[in-house]
Amino acid sequence: MFRVSIDVGGTFTDLVALDEESGELLNIKVPSIPRSPEKGVTDAMRTFFLRESAPSVRMIGHATTIATNALLGQTDLELPKTALITTRGFRDVVEIGRQRRAEVYNLFFRRPPMLVERRLRYEVEERTDSEGNVLVPLNRKDVETALDEVEEEGVAALVVGFINSYANSSNEEEALRIVRKRLPHLHAVASSRISNEYREYERLSTAIVNAVLMPIIDRYISRLASDLKGLGIDAPFYMMQSNGGVATPDVVAERPATIVESGPASGVIAASWLGEVVGESEIISFDMGGTTAKAGAVRGHAPEVLQEYEVAGRVHMGRLVKGSGYPVRYPFIDLAECSAGGGTIARVDEAGALLVGPVSAGADPGPACYGRGGTRPTITDANLILGRLNPHSLLGGQMSIFPDKARQAMEQLGEQLHTGTDDAAVSITEIANSMMSKILRIVSIERGFDPRRFALVAFGGAGPMHACALAEELHMSRIVVPPSPGMFSALGLLTADLFHDSKRAIMKRTDALNPSELEKRFQEMEVEGRRTLSAEGVDPRDMRFVRLLDMRYYRQSFELTVEAVEPFDENALRSACSAFHGRHRDVYGYSVEDEPIEVVNALLRAVGLIPRPHPKQLAPSSGKILPRERRRVYFETTSSWEETPVFDREKMRAGDTFVGPAIVEQYDATAVIYPGWGASVDVYGDMILRRRGA
Repeated sequence: MFRVSIDVGGTFTDLVALDEESGELLNIKVPSIPRSPEKGVTDAMRTFFLRESAPSVRMIGHATTIATNALLGQTDLELPKTALITTRGFRDVVEIGRQRRAEVYNLFFRRPPMLVERRLRYEVEERTDSEGNVLVPLNRKDVETALDEVEEEGVAALVVGFINSYANSSNEEEALRIVRKRLPHLHAVASSRISNEYREYERLSTAIVNAVLMPIIDRYISRLASDLKGLGIDAPFYMMQSNGGVATPDVVAERPATIVESGPASGVIAASWLGEVVGESEIISFDMGGTTAKAGAVRGHAPEVLQEYEVAGRVHMGRLVKGSGYPVRYPFIDLAECSAGGGTIARVDEAGALLVGPVSAGADPGPACYGRGGTRPTITDANLILGRLNPHSLLGGQMSIFPDKARQAMEQLGEQLHTGTDDAAVSITEIANSMMSKILRIVSIERGFDPRRFALVAFGGAGPMHACALAEELHMSRIVVPPSPGMFSALGLLTADLFHDSKRAIMKRTDALNPSELEKRFQEMEVEGRRTLSAEGVDPRDMRFVRLLDMRYYRQSFELTVEAVEPFDENALRSACSAFHGRHRDVYGYSVEDEPIEVVNALLRAVGLIPRPHPKQLAPSSGKILPRERRRVYFETTSSWEETPVFDREKMRAGDTFVGPAIVEQYDATAVIYPGWGASVDVYGDMILRRRGA
């Protein structure tokens, strides 16, 4: 029986199938189909079925970027017409926002378009105060009048979002019942069900993003389920969420805002699992694919998590630009990203400077060396010219490669820069490495962590090629390259548990907080979590619950998240306060022990445990490993060309060792071991690189 995971990327769709009995992994890559991503999934499954039969599939995990692509304006993913019913006087909250400008000095800056047009924002009479007291009951006639217009407009999705509904959602729930009874075909949500916390703008924005995505994700899931059924597959199907857990399609269809960073999250989860396998608890994950590079941090085998993210926002120097996207208040794995993938295009600007990115050649036409019509030089073309990639073929000989086309593209760039072809290629890799080292710094140094204490887990089709250069830049001494780095993000889907996050607004100072009331809130959320996990078929013995608190010093604007012990009593409250002081010191460099602390939110993560995969063990080494060939490779750290041995990863056995410089080739990736580094292969086939003398 096989567990199958499928990760749809910008260039390739990756399928990883794990044989549960032997631990053997089967890896398949097929080109992605940007306009019909579900077709890439079925293409990968058909390729898999050339070897195995459909009944042999026990479960399928899936990560997709369709939610992000829709909000970024992909042409074939038209956003559905969406309406908002809100409290009288508050229909412009989503437009006013935080009055934050993404570009302060740009007079022509334009905010992202409103997901709900102003004419489709309807006001009704009702009012609840911040303590949860209903001051004005819901005017049902106002709701019915609004629905008359909603019906005439042909609206596909609708949000009910009332002021202070986080404190008491009764009016909001009543309005939602009216909507569902009157227009049952609508994709309708209440804001308190999606984000039950204070801050009206962020709560409404989260609910609106969720509603806008509901018709799109519902159609996608329906088409994909139909296609899989047509292939004869009748196995449990899970989708990766942005928080690093998986959920069933039914749950995701109701909360599609949870999957906007689905694909990148799976790579960090896989890195966390690999850390347990190789004995590394502090990890920086580095994922370099075809269009972007991403980094995340794992501490104590747990990925770092943010409580807010700007969906479809602009990235500058690895950081999301505040005010450039749509805020979503939901747990997201903390990631930094830059436009430095293998297909990223290099060009010369008007001033004659070399720029790398943000435009990518994507899957079609791809880099010039793919021979599919691309004529502009990319990072992949640069690595090929510098001898790091096989000059004959990729994907184990299945994909032809054309060095002459890469050189033609690079020659044109060199002429614009008034330099040689090789120098232009070196410049591209150095700029790319500089960009990628910044994102590693963002998730480590800028978060208060010393990268020298971390191991770098390098994956993605291009990650292992650049790992040594980046590790040297950050003075890191350990790198782990998994057995199938190009497919590693897909493997993360097989190592993830079921996650469901819920939240309750508290908004009380600790000196006025009754711990028993907070314990009651946690228990209420636990009941909801058990209900959701039970619906997904999780045995009660496999359920776990993690309690968290959002806390801040009184009158601060932003909170930090700390764990809360169970049961929540006076001792638990003191422990949480102590943890908050320590966390504040880690993040901001100081703490104020006598300052009042406010508990903003209570959070609960309901976890449904899924058995971890058991990786296959390699046979022990029979002696010194021999290279397949040698070729000249350029290393920027020594500024020289070196005659470099090339090894086949598939022929490596447990205990094999060798030193850099070296190239290690395999089906889905190429690793470049720089001079000054040594490599060894562990019992599970992981390649462990160490900087000599460190």
